[in-house]
Amino acid sequence: MLKYKKSRQVLVTAIVLGLMSAQTAFAAAVEINLDKAIEMALQTNPTVKISEAESSAALAQKDEAKASRWLSIDYSHNTNRGGYYDPNPAISSQSGPDSNYSNGFTASIPLYTGGKLSGTIEQAVQNYKSSEYGVDESYQAVKLSATNGYYGVLEAIDTVKLSKESVDRLSAHLQNVQAQYDVGVVARVDVLRSQVELADAEQTLIKAQNAYDLAVADLNNIIGLPHGTELKVTESLQYNKYDNPMENCINFALANRPELFQAEAGIEAAKASVKVAKSGYMPQVAASASNKWSSDEWPGDDNENWGVGVSVSMNVFDSGVTAAKVRAAEANLYKAEETYRQTKDSVQLDVRNSYLSLREAEKRIATSKVAVESAQEDYRISQLRYQAGVGTNIDVMDSQVALTQAQNNYVQALYDYNTSSASLAKAMGVPVRQS
Repeated sequence: MLKYKKSRQVLVTAIVLGLMSAQTAFAAAVEINLDKAIEMALQTNPTVKISEAESSAALAQKDEAKASRWLSIDYSHNTNRGGYYDPNPAISSQSGPDSNYSNGFTASIPLYTGGKLSGTIEQAVQNYKSSEYGVDESYQAVKLSATNGYYGVLEAIDTVKLSKESVDRLSAHLQNVQAQYDVGVVARVDVLRSQVELADAEQTLIKAQNAYDLAVADLNNIIGLPHGTELKVTESLQYNKYDNPMENCINFALANRPELFQAEAGIEAAKASVKVAKSGYMPQVAASASNKWSSDEWPGDDNENWGVGVSVSMNVFDSGVTAAKVRAAEANLYKAEETYRQTKDSVQLDVRNSYLSLREAEKRIATSKVAVESAQEDYRISQLRYQAGVGTNIDVMDSQVALTQAQNNYVQALYDYNTSSASLAKAMGVPVRQS
């Protein structure tokens, strides 16, 4: 009976594993191209959602600051019950504890704040502008991330393909060497060397396949899919010539990079902060009106009284607190101006670096393409020479390594060119979000 139960458990386990394998095998792969990858990333990536939430908060703070310059009405109600201690209550004419109820409305509006109110509003407006530019920057950053992730998958696909081709070439060559060894044409060392080279190529293929799985998981993470989702890409690495000169790219970046607009907004916000700090030297004027009722019976709507007035307050002496605030605000303004200058330099450097990397990769594409053609011919000749008995196995191995390296260099150049193009678009501030 025990043996039967174990057999049944093994059978059930096999069935379950089989069903899981079948589900995995028949799970539909998600078809994707570059545009779809970018679209999915922009819709699901947390970076965009975080920046949009920050912008919403900044908008609310701007509305709060603007609303503070208008009329404010407060209502208050107060209920009290109490009395006093009477040491001789028998002869006292006073009654027990009393109750009192009061209600009141107070309306107030600022008339003059010495620039404090207008400065606070301007700060909030500039902070909101900065947050909106931050959303634009997050869109561009996520697009770059999705683009690089997509190209990483394309590169991994090509690398796996080349690794398989290398294994196939070495496997076919090993069969040829083994056949010649069996008839006594070549030495045993040729067989051993060919086996070692094939094993190395198989190791490289395993690593390439793992790199592909990692690239897919990384792209899935960027575009919001489960990490194990199988992707079916519909494109390959291509070379599309870029004709725009560097000077045009730099000028475009200076007119469009959101980080520059953020730095400009930071300067304006810092100026407003100086204005707020200096308002401490100025009087604060506000108008108010009130209407109140009170009685000893709830709800306390008797004994009405009202009042209208204007209040003026001004700091006469604060031991240098206001002066210190002004100095701090002016220092922050200087910091904001230097930040803008630093950002402008960084933007130009970013464009230059990406542009030069693009041109470098472009040149490598041309040279590596020629190298691939030469390496293919060299491998073909070395194979023929070896089969004819006038070449050595080492020649074949060397030409095989050179061919694989040339092919990988070509794929790497294509990848670098496309990712540099994407980085250049980000460095230039090419808009992504539709206004």
